Amino acid sequence: MNGIATVAAAAISFVGSHFVLSHPLRRPLVARIGETGFSILYSVVAIATLGWLSKAAQAAPATDFLWPVGDGIWALATVLMLVASVLLMGSLIGNPALPGPAGALPEQARGVFAITRHPMMWSFALWGFCHILVYPQAATIVVALAIIVLALVGAALQDRKKERLQPERWPTWEARTSFWPLAAVASGRAQLTGLKPHTWLGGVVVWLAATWAHIPLAGWPAGIWRWIG
Repeated sequence: MNGIATVAAAAISFVGSHFVLSHPLRRPLVARIGETGFSILYSVVAIATLGWLSKAAQAAPATDFLWPVGDGIWALATVLMLVASVLLMGSLIGNPALPGPAGALPEQARGVFAITRHPMMWSFALWGFCHILVYPQAATIVVALAIIVLALVGAALQDRKKERLQPERWPTWEARTSFWPLAAVASGRAQLTGLKPHTWLGGVVVWLAATWAHIPLAGWPAGIWRWIG
């Protein structure tokens, strides 16, 4: 098996094991080994398959870029990564999609939830899209596509699961929000208000730190650091 094929196999294992364990196998496994046992098994499989994917990507041979990457593409990716960072930070508080007790839903979608009811998943998808934009070689594309599929298909499956588990609650939240970014705003079901300081400031801090980290970790600058210093 060549390098790129190994990356693809690892990506399929990482994404596929997540979906299989999260959905069809979750109930029978929990019944057999309990919630704690399932959590341990899930974590072990996730770490093992992610580790394989990471090592396979690092070992894969470099390939030619599929398109030239200039300052215009870098500028677009930089802005999108700021959006992704804001979505991520805003998703950490008051997110009905996160595991936990089902509480009362907000009367109106605000902040990042007015943009999409899955801001965390879309932040991961944007991360994958940006890496394809600026580093369009085979191994990176396979890894990024795996993250995008895991995030967006996972979000859609999460909606279906929530509809089954919370039939009187989740459809109400779906009616106030949208899966696709800004669709609820465009249709008048939500207003783009309520972005709190921790969302903006935290997003900027994460964006600056994550893009700067490419310098020591990858050996090349990303984000605004390409034009600073």
